[in-house]
Amino acid sequence: MLVLSRKEGEQILIGEDIIVMVISIEKDSVKLGIDAPKNVKVLRYELLQELKNENLEALQGKERLIRIKDLKGLLKDGER
Repeated sequence: MLVLSRKEGEQILIGEDIIVMVISIEKDSVKLGIDAPKNVKVLRYELLQELKNENLEALQGKERLIRIKDLKGLLKDGER
């Protein structure tokens, strides 16, 4: 990981066409401006991780429902 120090108003160039600018620095937050081509996705990593976790939880819930249905089927078969 490359770590750089930048002051307010300074910029970083990524590749040939992505510019990251320090907009402002406050107590415990830094506001960044990102200028990138429209075909480049710019996402907050934390939101992406949260979405992945929610999808994983939903998938696990679906798997639980399938197992419950399977158990119900087994119980019904056992009653016959």
